[in-house]
Amino acid sequence: MSSRIGPRIGRGAFGAVAVAILKGFLRDRMSVFFAVIFPLMFLVLFGGIFNGADQSPGKLVEIGAVPLVDHLPAGAGRAFHRSFDVSRTQDREAALAKVRKGDADAAIEMRGDTLVAHYTQTDQVKAAVTQGTLSAFVTAANLQASGSLPQYSFRAERVEDKSLKVIQFVTPGLLGWAVAMSASFGAAATLQGWRQSKLLRRLQLAPVRARTIVAARILVTVVVALVQMAVFVCLGMALFGLQLTGSWWVGVPLLVSGTLSFMSIGLLAGALARTTEGAINLANFIVLPMAFLSGSFFSLDGTPAWLQTISRLLPLRHLNDGMLDVMVRGQGPAAALVPMGILLGFAVVLTAVAARLFRWES
Repeated sequence: MSSRIGPRIGRGAFGAVAVAILKGFLRDRMSVFFAVIFPLMFLVLFGGIFNGADQSPGKLVEIGAVPLVDHLPAGAGRAFHRSFDVSRTQDREAALAKVRKGDADAAIEMRGDTLVAHYTQTDQVKAAVTQGTLSAFVTAANLQASGSLPQYSFRAERVEDKSLKVIQFVTPGLLGWAVAMSASFGAAATLQGWRQSKLLRRLQLAPVRARTIVAARILVTVVVALVQMAVFVCLGMALFGLQLTGSWWVGVPLLVSGTLSFMSIGLLAGALARTTEGAINLANFIVLPMAFLSGSFFSLDGTPAWLQTISRLLPLRHLNDGMLDVMVRGQGPAAALVPMGILLGFAVVLTAVAARLFRWES
């Protein structure tokens, strides 16, 4: 590989090294797979599962006659049937079995004047939503029975556009994870691979500065990250109706800041490990837990406070939040300034540590 790079250095060291690194990346099918194809599989999987999930009503089984539901006021009755997909049965044990298996969210029956709801704790979020909804309808029925008109009413309105879909919340997190994975793994594998093949030593003796090689590696990593972003956004728009809102273009410099941050993790892993496999495994050991703790795969809103504190210490959390703000929540460029500052600061500190530990040879 050094024999190919050598003549090109004379024609333009930076361009030649950058082209060589890019060709090396494209020729490595495993790198292309894990940088682009593998994250896209998650986007298609999550998009297929959650697309339109916010429109599905809960599944409810009525055991025998449930006069409280049958005699709800007209408006409340319509709201009840919009909230629940209702089926009826006389077999109480069969209804409870459906709830236990997860085929229904709850089964309800009347015991005197009491509405009893049977639910399963296997899905605690859905169980809480179902109980709260049923409690509201019982309150409406009590008001009707008392003959008094309600003084207050309630209406829920979402702050986002009504066309907003779950895929728009999923895409920024998965994109952040994909960029974190490719930038850190690529930097770790390159550093250790070059060191093991003695290419680093030959480059040190060649008429090219170390900063030229580093700049070329950064350029290729950023280009790969931007390609990932373009592919993610285009696929999301084509298959799942992804719509970008707000100052979405601010996502580009934010993504570049994140790429530099995760590349510094790869450089540190490459500096610490003794083999290429060890460097990739160390980068994976850092990035994979960070993806879960940063909300790349699911929201952390309901997690304990201590977990939220740990999450805010991680760079991927700030990339995910920033991308969500400017691409989905419709916030302006100012919303990305703090995340960009944190990501760049993280990159500077970790790169300085990696440079301190850097070795030309194993």
